[in-house]
This record gives sequence, C-alpha cells and structure tokens, in this order.
Amino acid sequence: MSTIATPDRASAWQAFDWQLVGTEPLQPLQHMALDEVLLDEVAAGRRPPTLRFWEWASPAVVLGIFQSVRNEVDEAAAQRHGVQIVRRISGGGAMFVEPGNTITYSIYAPKALVEGMSFKEAYAFMDEFALEALGEVGIRAWYQPLNDMTSDAGKIGGAAQARRGQAVLHHVTMAYDIDADKMLQILRIGREKLSDKGTTSAAKRVDPLRSQTGLERDVLISRMVDVFRRRAGLRPGVLSPRELALAEALIHEKFATDAWRGKVP
Repeated sequence: MSTIATPDRASAWQAFDWQLVGTEPLQPLQHMALDEVLLDEVAAGRRPPTLRFWEWASPAVVLGIFQSVRNEVDEAAAQRHGVQIVRRISGGGAMFVEPGNTITYSIYAPKALVEGMSFKEAYAFMDEFALEALGEVGIRAWYQPLNDMTSDAGKIGGAAQARRGQAVLHHVTMAYDIDADKMLQILRIGREKLSDKGTTSAAKRVDPLRSQTGLERDVLISRMVDVFRRRAGLRPGVLSPRELALAEALIHEKFATDAWRGKVP
C-alpha cells in the first residue's frame, strides 16, 4: 500500500510556491527536452516548484536512460505504426504512449521536499496526491515499490526520477486507455512479461483508468490538480520563451541525436 504521509511530511508541500503549467500537445522530443530544462531551472532557482501535465502530439516509446533500444523495442514494428522512439533523462522502464491515451505529469521540486527520505519513500510520497485523487473516483490504488502504481484491477502506471543539483524530477505515465495489441507488437519486454505469466492479454497487466472509472480523461486530470492544490497550493503559470528556446536547442544538441537515442544500443 502507499506510504501515508506524516503531518510534517504532508505540510512540507506547503513550504513552497507551486506553479501549474500545461501546454498544447507537444512532440515527444519536446517533452523530453522540457523535462531537463525545467529541472535545471528549478535547481537554479529561476523557476518555482512546478507541476506539469503533458499532452502528446504523436505516439512514442519513451525509454529510460539506462535501457537498451534493441532489448526493449521492436524497431520495425515501431516504424510500421509511426511510433517514435525517444529517451528521457530518468531511469525506469519503457512506456508506450499515444495522444489521449495516457495521463502524464512531471513534478519539478526542490530536493528539500524529499530530504531524509529513501528513494522508496520519495517515490510514494510524491504520488500520494494522485492516489488520493483516484480514491475519490472509486479506485483503490496503491504504490508497488519501487515505482509502480497498481489497483485491484491491475497496474495503472509507473514513475521515474532524476536528481540534479538541488532539484528532483519526478514523472509518471498512467494508462487512461490503451491499444494493447499495438503495445505488444512494439514493446519486447511486454511480450516477455506476459509470456512469463502465461497470459495473452496486456489488460491483465495494465488496466486503463477509463475502463475502471468510466470518466473522461480531463475529469481525472482535474481531480488530480484539485487534490494537489488542496495539499500544496497551486497557482497557474506558463512556460517562458526562454525555457521553450532552451528546450528547442536541447532537442537539436541532445535528444534528437543518434548518440542520445542509441546511448544504450
């Protein structure tokens, strides 16, 4: 089950001036670059702690920084389905995403928020608001250490973290809806896990929030934002022209390069 925050830890959120940013749908490489830029901006004190919900403009497989392309992805299947392969700056497992089919968010926080916590504690702590929101719409959800969210019906999503200087990036992708057949064609690890468990249905492992709640995706996101606001306070914000320009430069210098994508062949 998820770690229950102590009063001191619960109030830790309120020590910071949180900002909410969202964007129009962006390409996968833009999201990868923005995560690095906003993490660095919070670490440098140029941006307040921030919660960002993502919108995807096109489908992608997002690899963790240490994952092998060939071990995780059937590249021919990805190309056939028009699915881009990108690599993020955090660890964790591969995620298959399509526009409108996931709920993805990032938290860019001062490291002081999780000071003294183990990695296991920090993961669960930073997602308590999301689990509380799911509970309010009838999903009994909990954290499966180290970085999985699960429910009685199956896995909901996964988290990853990266730390740099005095800031921590925590981001999550949750399955709202899912094309299980396509996912299994593209992700090799999914095939292996399903085979190991003697099942042919991805729904046995990843159960989307749409089927569990019957609610629209925007409704679920709004509930998560409301719970975060109750816990931490949250004011509207925007991405600055400088941040967007830095992200665009990073795409060309890093995230779109073969050296980064193929960091682990």
